[in-house]
Amino acid sequence: MKYVEFKFQTTPCTETVNDTLSGLLGEVGFDSFVENEDGITAYIQATLLDENSVVEVLADFPIENTTITYTRQDSEDKDWNEEWEKNYFQPLVIADKCVIHSTFHKDVQKAEYDILINPQMAFGTGHHETTSLIIGELLVAELKNKSVLDMGCGTSILAILARMRGAKPITAIDIDEWCVRNSEENIALNHLSDITVELGDASILKGRMPFDVIIANINRNILLNDMSTYTTCMKPGSELYMSGFYVEDIPVLKEEANKLGLVFCHHTEKNNWAAVKFIFA
Repeated sequence: MKYVEFKFQTTPCTETVNDTLSGLLGEVGFDSFVENEDGITAYIQATLLDENSVVEVLADFPIENTTITYTRQDSEDKDWNEEWEKNYFQPLVIADKCVIHSTFHKDVQKAEYDILINPQMAFGTGHHETTSLIIGELLVAELKNKSVLDMGCGTSILAILARMRGAKPITAIDIDEWCVRNSEENIALNHLSDITVELGDASILKGRMPFDVIIANINRNILLNDMSTYTTCMKPGSELYMSGFYVEDIPVLKEEANKLGLVFCHHTEKNNWAAVKFIFA
């Protein structure tokens, strides 16, 4: 699969600016981001690219007195394991209970849940706030023998952790064939069963039996659009965990959820990113 690489230079180059830019780019199709000293590098599938939408994002950027420029180039397939080993991916420990690392890492801290990930593209290592927030939720959730749906699974870190915590069966779905392939590799790497990975979006959920737990770590607009479909795969007591948005987006998500019979439980936040938990009434 061919990707296009955009290098954005942000002034001022702050975490808030870069996180906001990443979120907005995610809404127009970008699916992976790497922070740099002067901004971020972002990747989008060539078939999804509409450069006019990028220009519009920058023209309507919501943070005043910010200057953003960019360059772009085609990005051929790379050995992303090597790229992460050299530049980005470091072992991640969450709540002293879960460690995420790759096969090339040595002397990794011991933890109750040890997840091996070999990312094939620059995303899905668990380092982003939204992923770590959902991991935090899964570490305290009751998952034993519960069926789980992981929407927008990426590298399937969340599905893998849920399985390690006793959930089964698990369905992981992503629109990116690279994610599906990489998820299957990571599941095998962790010697796990009862996880099925599928290519598609929420439209393939039609007619599914209800899940006990649904995880959706995507972005605000997709969540708002797909929440009604999620509820068709839920039963009274089913739990829905969502992330991929900012704290200020919670009210609009709650409003839509209330219309669908979802009861708000709580939210968690990290660096202005948020995760929410709902229960289907």
